[in-house]
Amino acid sequence: MVMAMGGAMELWGTVEQSIVHYTGLSPATFFTVLAVALAFFHAISGFLESPPPPPPVRKEAEPLPPPVQLGEVSEEELRAYDGSDPNKPLLMAIKGQIYDVTQSRMFYGPGGPYASFAGKDASRALAKMSFEEKDLTGDISGLGPFELDALNDWEYKFRSKYTKVGTVKKDVPATDANASEITETSTQTTERGLDEVQAEHIVESKEGHPSVTVAKADDAPEAETEHVVEPKEVALEESTKE
Repeated sequence: MVMAMGGAMELWGTVEQSIVHYTGLSPATFFTVLAVALAFFHAISGFLESPPPPPPVRKEAEPLPPPVQLGEVSEEELRAYDGSDPNKPLLMAIKGQIYDVTQSRMFYGPGGPYASFAGKDASRALAKMSFEEKDLTGDISGLGPFELDALNDWEYKFRSKYTKVGTVKKDVPATDANASEITETSTQTTERGLDEVQAEHIVESKEGHPSVTVAKADDAPEAETEHVVEPKEVALEESTKE
């Protein structure tokens, strides 16, 4: 310990002699000048250092266009608004009512968790929380009370958050249309049959009573009426002759 301290003192004495010999300054003055020089260098290097790059500027999102009212559209026309075309609004329907969900493109747009619901009436899928293709329909027949309550909650959320822009046109099944045509055709056939029966009845009446003439409204303005000779008049004429 004593030897180490003695060696350190000898080293410090050697350093002092060297400072005085080479700089002509006392050790205290030398170290003061050295500290000032280091501080000056640090200050100058701070001014000469290039400034840090500015933080990246966030681009503000462009405002969404106002919702466009579509009115009544078919399910086929609604599929064109599934988000595949960025220039078209993103639409979705619940219980036949179409809503503009463009502001929630991250959820209903391509790649979103509910992207399969876009461009469709997904009432059944929302009620059952199903992503199966067979449930992506507006048919809600056969749903239970809990599923209908869940669907009503979804509808309330959409009505309070999104703008309604139209309704889904209900397609009439082909069988119903054919049935209507068949009913109309049978009605017309029945009416024609009744007209033909009436015409035949009139012809039979004319053949049974040849003295009676039937005139239509389309015939001559004044219909000629034949004089029917009663049996009493014939008997009176014969008695007079006698």
